[in-house]
Amino acid sequence: MTLTDRRTESSWTVDVPAFELGATPVTRSLYDGGGELPAVEVSWWDAVRFCNAQSVRDGLPSAYRIERDDVEWDRSATGYRLPTEAEWEHACRAGTAGPRYGDLDDIAWYRGNSDGRLHQPGEKLPNAWGVFDALGNTWDWCWDRYDPATYGEYRVLKGGGWADEHWSVRVSVRRRSHPAFRVDDVGFRLARTVPAASGQPTTTP
Repeated sequence: MTLTDRRTESSWTVDVPAFELGATPVTRSLYDGGGELPAVEVSWWDAVRFCNAQSVRDGLPSAYRIERDDVEWDRSATGYRLPTEAEWEHACRAGTAGPRYGDLDDIAWYRGNSDGRLHQPGEKLPNAWGVFDALGNTWDWCWDRYDPATYGEYRVLKGGGWADEHWSVRVSVRRRSHPAFRVDDVGFRLARTVPAASGQPTTTP
């Protein structure tokens, strides 16, 4: 699939092998037993460490090798991980080609309808592949570096959040942040590499 960056007016093509993606962002109940709202104020580093911990809990091989301030992704491992930007966008689009997979108010919480707060996942309509809240409510961390030559280790965020204006809640929008950054509209969802024939993602807990 083709990804774009409006800031640099560039585009690039990325292969998307078969994978699984969480139907919703990780909730507090899974992350730390704190309830059904999405887990936010989670850094990129928090997210990759949680992915490994969840893999160990479920008897899966860890996707990441973490040593101090360095992380390496074992792409052959089938444990939990963050989606790549291409996987995230592929799953969000669900076969569509427009800026969104449906009417904004039907599918997403954003500044115009969120009442200034985070919402429980699954209250808005899913896309055609059963993915909820891909747009709005929380930004999702992705594995990818945003632009290493300019921003170093800054990682990609996708999806838009409950406090964002409508123009930020679009499939192609990219945001960047330091991997240690935590804020109340940034969370993540789990992905997995799977040996399957289809590039359409299935959902994972």
